[in-house]
Order: sequence, then structure tokens, then C-alpha cells
Amino acid sequence: MLVEHAPNLLIHEQSPYLLQHAYNPVAWEPWSDVAFARAAAEDKPVFVSIGYAACHWCHVMERESFENAEVAKFLNINFVSIKVDREERPDVDALCMDVCQTMTGHGGWPLTIFMDAERRPFMAGTYFPRETTQGRLGFLDLLRRIHDVWTTDRDRATTASTEIMKSLQESATIDFSDEIDASVFDVALDHHERMFDTVNGGFSTRPKFPSPHHLLLLMRIANDRRIKHLQGETVQGEPVQGETVQGESSHDDILTMVTKTLDAMRAGGIYDHVGFGFHRYSTDSEWLVPHFEKMLYDQAMMMLAYAEAYQITRDETYKQVVLEIAEFLRRDMTSSDGAFVSAHDADSEGEEGKFYVWSFEELEPLADLRALSSSVEQQNLSSSVEQQNQSSSVEQQNLSSSVEQQNLSSSVEQQNLSSSVE
Repeated sequence: MLVEHAPNLLIHEQSPYLLQHAYNPVAWEPWSDVAFARAAAEDKPVFVSIGYAACHWCHVMERESFENAEVAKFLNINFVSIKVDREERPDVDALCMDVCQTMTGHGGWPLTIFMDAERRPFMAGTYFPRETTQGRLGFLDLLRRIHDVWTTDRDRATTASTEIMKSLQESATIDFSDEIDASVFDVALDHHERMFDTVNGGFSTRPKFPSPHHLLLLMRIANDRRIKHLQGETVQGEPVQGETVQGESSHDDILTMVTKTLDAMRAGGIYDHVGFGFHRYSTDSEWLVPHFEKMLYDQAMMMLAYAEAYQITRDETYKQVVLEIAEFLRRDMTSSDGAFVSAHDADSEGEEGKFYVWSFEELEPLADLRALSSSVEQQNLSSSVEQQNQSSSVEQQNLSSSVEQQNLSSSVEQQNLSSSVE
């Protein structure tokens, strides 16, 4: 049972996400000069937590840590805690995400950043459970370690922040204005071919994200190959009319990666077959069990991918997917004043996916599931019988062949014996 607390400074904000945290026992402040000035005056490190209203793991970390009295007390005594809505402050989110990816090689939300009063980050991560478990550092232990470094070995934090800022500054000054060598597409294609899941489609194991931008790139590479092939060119080497260089992927090979992925996603649980639209990602490699959040930008990119695939293949299923996503956007992701909403939460009634998951009892009145199950069992039994019959037939043929061979061998032996006697 939650204990009622006086609201923190987020109560004065307009962001739905920040207001969700207004009654946490953590003394949250919005991102502001005032918060950093207080950190400088009190000589405290700054804890920045970034998320958004529909983020499932943001909700989890709130329940586990930010509503916990022990965590809140430690934060309030030793840190200045700032909450940021990434949809309200994409500039702050982008900077902190760059920090996290630079330090850890990955990113995500909730985004966990520690920095000094000069806004120089020295530690980054994403979701942390409250307690350390199974080798994974817990948030409370992380806070204790950072507080220890800050109070006894400040130079470590200063050195880390200096190195991070230097790396970010170097990245920001890289000049990308030069010409792009055409071989970059060969490199990109080779990467996708090596990462491609030939069984389930997609380009990773699990979790598996739709990544429609990868599919759009592959379709453009395939189209480029097709044009050059028709013109009698090859990607490398001398022009050869109507031929493909040995070892070089053809237009059809590349498109197969795209269509296999699109077909698997459309058939899988990552697609909402009832209300339409795509969920955020699949928790398995088969596109079966999704993380149930739905993002506006995912729908937009998936519409592009399926629309371009339809233009290339004229597969009516792809066209249908585009129309279904459009219907979902009009019905469920458009606000009363005509603007699009940014996301649909994965959680309902405090449980991830509860809105989308059906029990057998809920489905039974809508369809004769028992008859369907019986039909599937009969089909499996029929298939099994056919396989047994085929196996029996093969065994009989083998036996017949064996008998014929024995008879032939006996006949040859008799002829040889007769010849010998003569």
C-alpha cells in the first residue's frame, strides 16, 4: 500500500510524465538552472532520470525505487534529483542518450545519468532494479557507490566527465560533408546478410525490433542492383549484360530478406491482429510475444516499409497492412483536437499487456475454439498417418528391392554353377 506524500516540485509542471512522479517521496525537481545552482551550493552530484509517460520500464523503476522510502531518503540527502520528460525536452534526452551510448554501447529508457553541477556527466545507464540480484547492480547499491566516489575520490568522477565530454565534442566536430563512396552500400548489405535470421526474418536474435529503416535501405540497394543489372553493369568489375557477378547478391536475394521479415512480422504477435498497429518489439526471435507498447513513429516507419514493399512486389497483404495501420492511427492515436498522440502505454490496470492478451475463456464465446483445436488435432493425426503410410510404403519398396536383389543374385549363382558344370 502506497503512503501519501506531499507533492514535490513536479506538481507545478504540465508534462503528464512529470505529473506521474509528483507524489513520489523523491524530492524531484524539473530540469532548470535553479536545480543545478542548488547542487553547486550544497556540493552534491545530480541524478537525472529521463523517461516518458508510456514507458513500461519507467513505470517499473518508479514502483521499485522511486516510491521506496529507503531509496528516496538516500537520494534526498545525498543528491539533487531531476526528472525529465524526453518528449518535452528532446534536447536534454539527446545529449544524455549520447552519453549513455558512449559509455555503455547501448541506450534506452528510463535513462539514468549522474552529473556534476556544471552539467558534466560521469556515469550513465538505463533501468536498474532496486536491489542487486544475479550479478546485476541494484539502484540502491549504485547510489551508495556514487556517493562514496563523490565524497572520497572526487577526481575519479571529474576524470570520467572530462573524458566523456571530450569524446562527445570530437564526435560533434566530425565532418560528414564529403562524398560517400559507393562501396558503403556493399558494406551495409554485407552486414545485413551476416545478421539476417534466415528462419524468422529480421536482423537480430532477441529482443527483436522491427527496424523498418533497415528494410527501406535494403529495398533501395536492391533497386540499384536491378537498374545496374538492366543496364548491363555490375557493382564491381567490367560491365556484363544480363549476368550477376559470382558471390554478389542479386536483386531477388536482397528482396527476399525484406519480404521474409515483413511477412513474419505481419503474421506474428508483434502485430495487433485485432486493433491493428505494431507493438514496440518482440521479446523472442519468432516475433511472437511483444513488448506491448505502441509508438507513433514506429507506425509511420512501418507504413513506409510496407508501402514501398507493395510498390515493388504488388503483394496485396502489404497494402492491407498500410491501410490497417492508417485505420489504427485515425481511431486510436488521434486526439480530440486532431493531433496525433505519441504512444500507447504497454501497461493497463498496472499490468503489462493486459489490454491485449486474451484468455481461452474470453475467446471461447467468439469462436468455437474447441472445434478448432479438435480440427488441428485431426489434421496432425492425419498428417502422422500419412507419414506412417509413406514410411511403410518405402519400407515395402526397400524390402521388395532387397528380395529382387537376392533372387537376382541367386539366379546369377545358378548360371555360374551351370556354366562350371558344363
